[in-house]
Amino acid sequence: MESTYGFSLAQKAVLWEQWKQGLSLSEIGRNLGKFPGSIQRVIRSTGGFAPRPRRRASRCLRLSEREEISRGLAARLTIRAIAMRLERPPSTVSREVARNGGRLSYRAAEADECAWERARRPQRCRLERHARLQRWVAGKLKREWSPRQISVGLQRAFPDDAEMSVSHETIYRSLFVQARGVLKKELIGQLRHSRIVRRPRKALRAASPSIVDGASIRERPAEAGDRAVPGHWEGDLLMGGNSSQIATLVERRSRYVMLVKIDQKDSTRVAKLLARAIRKLPAQLRRSLTWDRGSEMAAHKEFTLATEVQVYFCDPRSPWQRGSNENTNGLLRQYFPKGEDLSAYSQAYLNKIALRLNERPRETLNWLTPLEVLRSTVASTG
Repeated sequence: MESTYGFSLAQKAVLWEQWKQGLSLSEIGRNLGKFPGSIQRVIRSTGGFAPRPRRRASRCLRLSEREEISRGLAARLTIRAIAMRLERPPSTVSREVARNGGRLSYRAAEADECAWERARRPQRCRLERHARLQRWVAGKLKREWSPRQISVGLQRAFPDDAEMSVSHETIYRSLFVQARGVLKKELIGQLRHSRIVRRPRKALRAASPSIVDGASIRERPAEAGDRAVPGHWEGDLLMGGNSSQIATLVERRSRYVMLVKIDQKDSTRVAKLLARAIRKLPAQLRRSLTWDRGSEMAAHKEFTLATEVQVYFCDPRSPWQRGSNENTNGLLRQYFPKGEDLSAYSQAYLNKIALRLNERPRETLNWLTPLEVLRSTVASTG
């Protein structure tokens, strides 16, 4: 039996399984002997979500029972006699025959197929049924909250209101499956990533250039590694078009973010601008800085001299050693897309974006915000 876009049901099952495994459109297409465009049309039709498998309810007539009805009609048995054979109420058999052509035209296979199609009853999703919940979710999406943050935020804001709860997957479905008509398509633009389908997460791959004469991350104090003490930072440059960049600094314990406008990538200039930003922090928040091996930190000794903050460098091609910073850079791409010229943004605007991130609840912080954690940490260590 062929289904939408020329895929059999078996092919569709393989397609969705490989999509969940993270295979690319081209890889799935090669495995199925289909063009990537055909694969994409199937996936986009449901927003990247595998359709739920359909099952017949146990109370419904089975194909074997419809075949028995057909044989009974051919033998000119009464409806009541056929029903007795099936151990079904006569009204069930009567309705089945009436809705599928009557005694003279009833065919078991056709009746079974029609019943399967009639059973498609799209259910109203939770956001459609609860207008107040829908408004709350839409409002947080406009403030660039992720669906996961919204879901947990609802639990915290309405712990005793069962109506005001929804999973993040339901929010994604309502955004990506526009046939639902629950959340406006424009709200997709508020998500961190400009995708139009739900994509299985894949490991990021990155490469790091080398640097000479720098302390290794292995020499970093243990308190920085276990995030026990505040004041240990991770840093990197977020690159844009026309050789523009923004420096990103993330405090390891609280995930508090600072953004620094960088007008030149010259290492001396970078060290000077970073030092100016770090010196504004309280003393207990100036302990160490972990950077990758980019040449922009070649002047790390000048930075340490100006701030008394030791710089430690990651191993080559090891971005996970700055995991908090890598994650933050991914979040920032919502505001600073790849290829965009970043030189036009003022320091005031960068501060505004940093504040937005610092006021968002984070799962890794038990759904507190970085600002809340930083304030409590400074208060306890001050």
